[in-house]
Amino acid sequence: MKRTFPWDEQVDASSESDESSSDTEMEDSNGCDTKPTIDITISNIARDILSEDLLIRRAALYQDYMKQIPIPSHRGSIIPFRSWMGLGKSIKQLYCQPLHYLTNTLLKQWDQLRMGSESEHMPLDNIIHPCKAEASIWLIEEVHRQTTSHLHVAKQWQEDPMHHAFVDSVFPMLEGSS
Repeated sequence: MKRTFPWDEQVDASSESDESSSDTEMEDSNGCDTKPTIDITISNIARDILSEDLLIRRAALYQDYMKQIPIPSHRGSIIPFRSWMGLGKSIKQLYCQPLHYLTNTLLKQWDQLRMGSESEHMPLDNIIHPCKAEASIWLIEEVHRQTTSHLHVAKQWQEDPMHHAFVDSVFPMLEGSS
């Protein structure tokens, strides 16, 4: 005589929301009294935890890498610029260095602050001297590289699905590496 095992039967694990309370008992198709079940996919929870852990590890590697890049001590030349993002792009090209994710997002915010002002369409280098603007960016860059927590970076990346757009792909040769 063959005996059936409970795991051989197909069971519907989803719960439909109805007006009855979750404390009331329901009857399944076999006539057995059961409590309603909640459809939680363990694999989705595990995947979210793993992806968050992966994001934190990537942010830690990114922050460690950015800490190793020295801030240029000698400025090459006066850089003309129309916007903060434009100045940031010119700095990256001139010094062959990436700017920190937080610096890039700050430059974008500064450009957005100009929208609607009377000087919005003026080149920014007519308002702020290029040397002061470049020095300001390098000062902020140093703060971001040396003092930012990788956990903060990971949180920012998690909140911004397009964070890759502000992570530079320019990677200079570090001193002592071959």
